[in-house]
Amino acid sequence: MARHVPPALTPAWRPLAAARSVMSPAWWDWVASRDSLTARLMEAGAGRSFRVRLLDQRLGRPRPDEARALGQPVGRSAWLREVALCLGDRPWVVARSVAPLAQLRGQRLERLGERSLGSWLFRQPDLQRSAIEVTPAPPPFHPQRGPWGRRSVFRHGRFAVLVQEFFLDTMADELGLPAR
Repeated sequence: MARHVPPALTPAWRPLAAARSVMSPAWWDWVASRDSLTARLMEAGAGRSFRVRLLDQRLGRPRPDEARALGQPVGRSAWLREVALCLGDRPWVVARSVAPLAQLRGQRLERLGERSLGSWLFRQPDLQRSAIEVTPAPPPFHPQRGPWGRRSVFRHGRFAVLVQEFFLDTMADELGLPAR
């Protein structure tokens, strides 16, 4: 189910530091964290069951902003995966991962199913993460809204994946977080 995102719906990304003055301290703790979001969500869920709900997984073309973030030519195919990170069956975060096919290097990401990509990434001893970029725009691939989105590129050897995570209003409501 390939979806085309009109340019007007492509989030405008900016460096994390540029959002510091408009982001509440509570959101800064979530958005600026460089550790595993999966682990943080499970801890914040206070005993509620955590689940990764697979929304879509396919080969396709990344949006131009995604290709640029990965340093790839626009139009090249990539592995695309969209998931909802749920606590108690309510989505708190939706995420989209983009990995260039030429850099998969034998990684079998399609086998993740409903397991967290982060649970695999954060076990890699040589994992490097780029600077975090943020947006107040809603996720362009999901109907639910939220206050912030963030993205960064993870590298493990020659493997690279762009991970975009959008924090949803359901998370803000259930944790009592401010609007922004």
